[in-house]
Amino acid sequence: MASLKEIKNRITSVQGTQKITSAMKMVASAKLHKGQRLIENALPYQRKMEEMLAHVQLGANDFDSPFSEVRDVKKVAMVIFSSNTGLCGTFNANVIKQANELIAEYKGMEILIYPVGKKIAKALAKEGYLLQEMSDEWEHEVSPSTTNQLASQLMDLFLERSVDKVVLLYHRYHGKSTQLLTSETFLPFHPEADDRWAIQNANFIFEPGCEELLTSLYPRYLKYKLYAVYLSHNVSEHSARMIAMQTATDNADSLLTDLNVYYNKTRQQSITNELLDIMGGSGR
Repeated sequence: MASLKEIKNRITSVQGTQKITSAMKMVASAKLHKGQRLIENALPYQRKMEEMLAHVQLGANDFDSPFSEVRDVKKVAMVIFSSNTGLCGTFNANVIKQANELIAEYKGMEILIYPVGKKIAKALAKEGYLLQEMSDEWEHEVSPSTTNQLASQLMDLFLERSVDKVVLLYHRYHGKSTQLLTSETFLPFHPEADDRWAIQNANFIFEPGCEELLTSLYPRYLKYKLYAVYLSHNVSEHSARMIAMQTATDNADSLLTDLNVYYNKTRQQSITNELLDIMGGSGR
């Protein structure tokens, strides 16, 4: 049986850990709310931009964007998003597992891997994969200019035929308790068009012409899409960390309850033993 001092030290230790997890939960919650505001503004803009792109594309029947060209896949670029730090549950473990499965799908092809986040970079490097060098800006608060640089690099590779396909692997945010690990094609890109646009397009004349608009819109949209993907990943990370820290705090509460009960029982037993010793000594 543990001594009263050992149990007391254990209680103090758990209380200290609980304060840390509670503080980390509050920090993650604050970052989550900030990220939610950003993504709530970004996603409607992205959807409307894709809608407009599809609208213009329908009016340009004789124009095929080089960003939409489907080719036999021999070279693939992958952008894989993870966190820079831990303490976010199975967030990174799921990314690493899915990344290995995704790489296995393109076995035998030339693969360029762009790791966003220290966790995935470290895991894939340990497994022997050759990784592309990433800017140090990805280790801090990422701005649109950072994602624009990567998007431009990926678009140039695709246009130069250095890669035939670009794939993104990231967590898509669907609420505080739901983050879906998603793999989707970044390039080639085909805007989703609603059938009603085909009818409405007959009433529009585009100035400048459709080709000029599409030449400008495709890169603009793809850059913004990558930024929106990063925002979704970032919010998902903070959400996963907040949930993990809340779970840890609740577990600490449960453990403290058990330890306090154990401490009181041990203390009571110690007092009882002392009384028995005194009573036994007085009877001699």
